[in-house]
Amino acid sequence: MKVLVTDGDNRAALAITRSLGKAGHHVIVGEKKETSLSSVSSYCRARFAYPDPAFDPRGFIEAILGQASREGIDVIMPVSDISTFLVTANRHVFAASKVPFAPFETLDLAARKDRLFEAAGRLNIPAPRTVVLRQKGDGSKKMDIDFPVVVKPHRSRIQGPDGKWLSASVSYASDPKELQQVLGMKKDEYPLLLQERINGPGIGVFACYDRGELKAIFSHRRLREKPPSGGVSVLCESVPVPALAREYTEALLGSLGWHGVAMVEFKLDERDGLPKLMEINGRFWGSLQLAIDAGVDFPSMLMDIAMEKDVRPCFEYRTGRRTRWFWGDVDSLLMVLLKKGRSLKLPPGHPGKLGSILRFLKPSLGGTRFDVLRLDDPRPWLYETSMWFRNQLGKG
Repeated sequence: MKVLVTDGDNRAALAITRSLGKAGHHVIVGEKKETSLSSVSSYCRARFAYPDPAFDPRGFIEAILGQASREGIDVIMPVSDISTFLVTANRHVFAASKVPFAPFETLDLAARKDRLFEAAGRLNIPAPRTVVLRQKGDGSKKMDIDFPVVVKPHRSRIQGPDGKWLSASVSYASDPKELQQVLGMKKDEYPLLLQERINGPGIGVFACYDRGELKAIFSHRRLREKPPSGGVSVLCESVPVPALAREYTEALLGSLGWHGVAMVEFKLDERDGLPKLMEINGRFWGSLQLAIDAGVDFPSMLMDIAMEKDVRPCFEYRTGRRTRWFWGDVDSLLMVLLKKGRSLKLPPGHPGKLGSILRFLKPSLGGTRFDVLRLDDPRPWLYETSMWFRNQLGKG
């Protein structure tokens, strides 16, 4: 089968390319430029460039459609938030290609954190105490929330009235004065959420559904993140799915009639031991390679679902496996070493500068593999390494 994978510089795209290429599929990789992390993989059969979907959504869709028509693409697998939203919103134009993802309306609801928490509340799924600011001036009102707080957009990626996509960042405020400073730097372009900051380890639950039926589930714990205050995992370990997190995940995704893959994030609240819902991402995730290494091949499973094959459920996998994103780990360490602790907003219990160096240098355990570096497919790591040094020189 011919598969089109978007966002070739994304690590998830590389994991998909390797998985489906090994399975014998003809993988074509797209990115804003022809050469990308995934397109240099030996499992990529062809590559192409498309306009930046964040700034030229229509051009992006036209490029994907043109490539799909010319190559006779059977399945389109978007990877990033923006690509997934755009492809699913325009699913009707890809009549000859399968798009094995939830409907756009479902993805949009899950992406809207304010609506997501309302849905979670109806299902008695715990979440951080949250206040919605429709405009930043609302932040001066008295609010039933304790500090410190997290200030985040109501969704991770926001489409403006002109169709272009905006990036929005997460900020922190330790007291009302700092909150006003943070809000003063925000624009009144979209609603904001004020959330109590939950201290505790993150829990990622990853699932694959076939028209509302759970087919696979997997979990990992984040050992190190970039940025170190909380973000993408740079070192993670496969663990059994925590019982409550699984219960909440199945209740939430089941209520939405989910189709395709999803990543449900929780924080294990150290105050009461309950997993608190943080967000749902209806797309592939950066640490996808860990799930594949542990025995849950989400890309191959989703491919079978797209082709309407009988998919055998996969609920058991190897625990204790680890993957390390080396250059992401380097970035995280440099943040700790070069930035002031207050600006980093490090969580309680963070080891600090010396401890971070020792953790970084500690030999990897036998169950640890590098996310990008694979001896049977070394070119992506060589490409990533050259790009990392090029970016560092560009900062100088």
